[in-house]
Amino acid sequence: MGNRRTLLLLVLVVFSTLVAFVCGYEYEGRKREKESEPRTQGEKWFLLRQFHNVVKTDAGSMRMVKGGYRAGSFLHSPMHIGFISMEPNSLFIPQYLDSDIVLFVHHGEARVGHIYRDELAERSLKQGDVYTIPAGSTFYLENRVKNERLHIICSIDITSGSMGWHAFQSFFIGGGIHPASVLAGFDHTTLSTALNVSTSELKTFLTRQSSGPIVHLSGSHNINTWSKFMDLEPHQRLAHLKRIVNFEEEASSKQEESTWSLRKILFTLLNREEVVKRMGHRAPSACNLYNRNPHFQNDYGWTKKLDESDYSPLKQTGHGVYLVNLSPGSLMAPHVNPTAIEYGIVLKGTGRIQIVYPNGTLAMNARVREGDVFWVPRYFPFCQIASANGPFEFFGFTTSARRNHPQFLAGKNSLMQSLRGPEFAAAFGIGEKRLKRIANAQHEQIILPS
Repeated sequence: MGNRRTLLLLVLVVFSTLVAFVCGYEYEGRKREKESEPRTQGEKWFLLRQFHNVVKTDAGSMRMVKGGYRAGSFLHSPMHIGFISMEPNSLFIPQYLDSDIVLFVHHGEARVGHIYRDELAERSLKQGDVYTIPAGSTFYLENRVKNERLHIICSIDITSGSMGWHAFQSFFIGGGIHPASVLAGFDHTTLSTALNVSTSELKTFLTRQSSGPIVHLSGSHNINTWSKFMDLEPHQRLAHLKRIVNFEEEASSKQEESTWSLRKILFTLLNREEVVKRMGHRAPSACNLYNRNPHFQNDYGWTKKLDESDYSPLKQTGHGVYLVNLSPGSLMAPHVNPTAIEYGIVLKGTGRIQIVYPNGTLAMNARVREGDVFWVPRYFPFCQIASANGPFEFFGFTTSARRNHPQFLAGKNSLMQSLRGPEFAAAFGIGEKRLKRIANAQHEQIILPS
């Protein structure tokens, strides 16, 4: 009898141990599952991590993150962020968009040519440069550096008259099988007559390029249409140009605003030096964000910005630009943008972004790293916090080119300093002396110590 009781007790102990082990295992599994969840609800709306390939070739790519949307809500984002990467000695072939864009050279050097006031202008861009391309203005990008990739971050304004087919629409001037040139849409009989070439030559002209929108200009890859144009003798270039111009004047006379795009872009590509000497000086120059003095600076970091008062081309696009660098552990004081939606791209380091809903609840508290994109709706309080292990640098765009006047909610220059008085104290249910003590406790402004 005693042995049976001992055996039963032993079975119960073993069973209890197994149950505890299984429960602990399930708890740890649920805990790990919870910790591995990709993002909270707020992160789904305010962190833009869904990249889409717009262009992808051997010579480069363009990726885009679409602005955040929340179904059934007033939260919506009128801007997308694009990332252009180009291999050495490559060309993003001439095109025009139905959206305004602002270019920021993150790494490398570029040459951009575009239509400006009915003339073709060309500019050399270096790291840190900001440049604008208005909607409808034909442009191209070149990376002529032989051993360095080009990386450009750009804003894409989807409210500037976008046709609504996609986030934005490209109209390629040059092209062939891939991408198709807008010339290919005309009737081939009319086109061959206008160009004064045979239909067989026309077919070759419109089907030779198949490398995509970003092409290698030379090297070990197949020579493409644009390389051949550049290698022609001057009189041959002019002969090709005249045929194109004659066609445009005949076939597109009813669309005056679009007829100059192809003519001007080809004129520049085929006769580059003369254009640079004669009309390049008329277009605005780029503005280098890295070379500008900080708008604000203290021991904990600095901020730089560009608006229409600093760089007039931003007035047409309606975008502002900024750059922030936070020291390890420092904090951009909680603040509100009353005039614009803000977008940020992490360039260096790691940190956290906190965003607050209008009802005073936390919308997002997300860890971000290099390459992440976030956006903050107008009026929503938010702050950025640098990790303790290194500086935190982020660049971004705003949806207003006017001078931004953020309202800070904490710090020496905050609303607590401006509003302190019996009314504000009563709103918190405390006395004026206590409110004054709280308002004066922080001696720094804008960028705060950890």
